[in-house]
Amino acid sequence: MTLKEAQQEVDFWIKKYGVRYFSELTNMAILTEEVGELARVMARKYGDQSFKKGEEDNVEEEIADVLWVLLCIANQTGVDITEAFARSIEKKTKRDQTRHINNPKLSDHGE
Repeated sequence: MTLKEAQQEVDFWIKKYGVRYFSELTNMAILTEEVGELARVMARKYGDQSFKKGEEDNVEEEIADVLWVLLCIANQTGVDITEAFARSIEKKTKRDQTRHINNPKLSDHGE
């Protein structure tokens, strides 16, 4: 599925099952909530915390929830995620072409 198809799928779902989009501000708050849920799982899976009784390692679900709300916000604000993401990659490539390669803190280059 492409990003464009994902945007269309979310829009279809909202119109069929969701009645309407929540307001942009509500969706921004929901995005913050979803990112917090992802952070909780990441802290337990990759950080120093352990899972509490009843909690599960559902990192995939939490990432998908974050993406869902981002797609909702993009649809509401008229942003074509595919185009915006392509521009973001181009911007980062121009800006950071040698920045990370020349960063002594990253001298092992992930090896």
